[in-house]
Formats: sequence, C-alpha cells, structure tokens
Amino acid sequence: MQRRTLLKLACLSGLAPSVVLSQESKVLQISTLIEKDPATKIAEKIMEIAYRKLGWSININYLPGERSLRSSNNGEMDGELYRRLGMDRDYPNLVIVPVPLLTYEIVIFTNGTNFVVNGWESLRPYTIGFVKGIKIIEQNTVGMKLESAPTVRQAFQKMLLGRSDVVVSNRISGQAALDEMKQTNISVLTPPLATFPVFHYLNKKHAALVPALTEILQKMQREKTIEGIQNAVMAEMQHGS
Repeated sequence: MQRRTLLKLACLSGLAPSVVLSQESKVLQISTLIEKDPATKIAEKIMEIAYRKLGWSININYLPGERSLRSSNNGEMDGELYRRLGMDRDYPNLVIVPVPLLTYEIVIFTNGTNFVVNGWESLRPYTIGFVKGIKIIEQNTVGMKLESAPTVRQAFQKMLLGRSDVVVSNRISGQAALDEMKQTNISVLTPPLATFPVFHYLNKKHAALVPALTEILQKMQREKTIEGIQNAVMAEMQHGS
C-alpha cells in the first residue's frame, strides 16, 4: 500500500518513481577516498548540513580512489563526496552539483630532492609517489616513473624509504598526514602543479535532488556557512599540529 501511494505521489510530483521510492530510507551511501583528511572532513560537514536541510542523511564510505568512482558510477553507491570538474566525462552516470565545496591545491612534497617546478613535465626525471585513484595526477604523469600507495601517509613512508623522490598530493591532505606522522623534514616545492575547485556528484538515479541541493549550497555559500566550515576545520588542524 505504501509503495502504491509513493508511486502515485511520484506521478503527481513529476519525479521519477525510482527517486521517490529511494526516499523511503532517506539515507544516501556516499563514497570518497580512503584518506581521512581535512579536505574530506570539510566536504563531509558541508554535505551533511545540505542533505539534512532536505530531510536526508548521508553515510560516508571510505574506498580506494578508483573503486570509489566506479561504485558511484555503477550505482552501488549513491554519489561521490567530492571530485574536480569534468568527472562525468569518464563516469557518465555521475551528475555534478555545481557549487564548489573547497579549493584543491596539488603540490610536490620532497625530502631533500629540490628542482625548479615548471608544470607537470618537471616531474619527469623523478620517481613520483601518489595516492592511486587521484585522476588529475594519473592523467598528468602518463609515461613517468610512478610509485602508487593507498594513502598519502603510505606514499610519504615510501619516500622516506627511498622508493620515490617526491610525493604529489593535495596540500592540506599531505600536511595533515605529516603532522600526524610528526614528520618535519618534508617540505613543499612551489608553485603548485594545479589549483582547482571540487564538487559533489550524485549517481544519475538521484538527479532529481540536484536542483534543490544546488539551491541549498548556493545559500550556504552566500551566508558564508561553507567558508566558516572550511576555516573551522583548518583551525582545528593547525591547533592539533
């Protein structure tokens, strides 16, 4: 009976029946990188608030990078917590929520290897440590010597063991791992290799939620709620280091 009522409501509201039926649970399974870092924490807090305003809750699933994307794309997961613009080109079942959650800075971490940074090509002579599944790094280092790891902490450990010359990572994720490791000998080369905003993605089965989510996030942006979350998480990170 409840199912029939939901279907009737779906027809009246113009929503796809699958979207309305999925609201019975009101919980979305969202995947993200296995790394528990400040960037993830910022995105989590923002999206938890946004979904709560819609009457939904989210459960975050930490998965290896490539598996996270595949799971979101094939519908095993309901969405991807945060990725850069254009992920829907390679993963066509993902729909972007077009409000940036934070800015990512991809930088080079080094343990004594120094050189002039002039774009991605300046990495070619070196063995590059990175977290497997970070698409921007994989796409810009094709044909170079790579040493992948499941987490940035493990990438740093490999560099300290001499398995790689540098580690390429998001700045705040890398710095958080170094603080946790109490590792002070690793420094950052400048300038960054890339700076870009990251966005939330949903599997297309939940495309009906995108307009409302966009409106909520735009309001959070105008009211400086997103900026407040970013500042609070970063302050917490600096206080803890």
